[in-house]
Amino acid sequence: MDLVDRLRDKEESALIELMNQYGDYLIRTAYLLLKDHQSAEEAVQDTFVTAFEKIMQLDNPTKLKSWLTSIVINCCRNRMRRWSWKHILLPFENELSKEVVFTSTPEEELLKIVWNENLSDAIHQLDYKYREVITLYYFSEMKIREIAVYTNEKETTVKTRLKRARVKLKEILLKGEEFLEASERASQKSTR
Repeated sequence: MDLVDRLRDKEESALIELMNQYGDYLIRTAYLLLKDHQSAEEAVQDTFVTAFEKIMQLDNPTKLKSWLTSIVINCCRNRMRRWSWKHILLPFENELSKEVVFTSTPEEELLKIVWNENLSDAIHQLDYKYREVITLYYFSEMKIREIAVYTNEKETTVKTRLKRARVKLKEILLKGEEFLEASERASQKSTR
């Protein structure tokens, strides 16, 4: 019996297997959209509860991952729409950089960590609509057509947002590099 059939039979062990199989992927997706690890975890919990309750609505069992992705997107959108979310500043924790596997030199790993932190910070500076398309396209590896379906937007709108998001990301990352270079030059002058 496959996982979806077991979920339809309301087996708790199937729900645990689903969480183990897709939990990390959904948390990464939600985190990139929400900028907060705790809120991302809550969105993913809501996703699993919704999926377990509404598993009968899944027409094609081979689309389970895509179906879960659409649920987590909706959960994140709902959180972003809440008044309290828009008016409360939550502390930012960069949890993504803690999942580094050391397989190369320490210097290379340090550069990867710094790059991932800079990229994550830059993504979080984008408006939600741009964060959403960047996350779905690059991190969830969805096609434009799929993103259009899940976001309920036209494909041309998704393409435009993706293009604008790339431009904004490039600007943010270049500003960060300029700041680092200026800081480096200033520290070199002060040590002379």
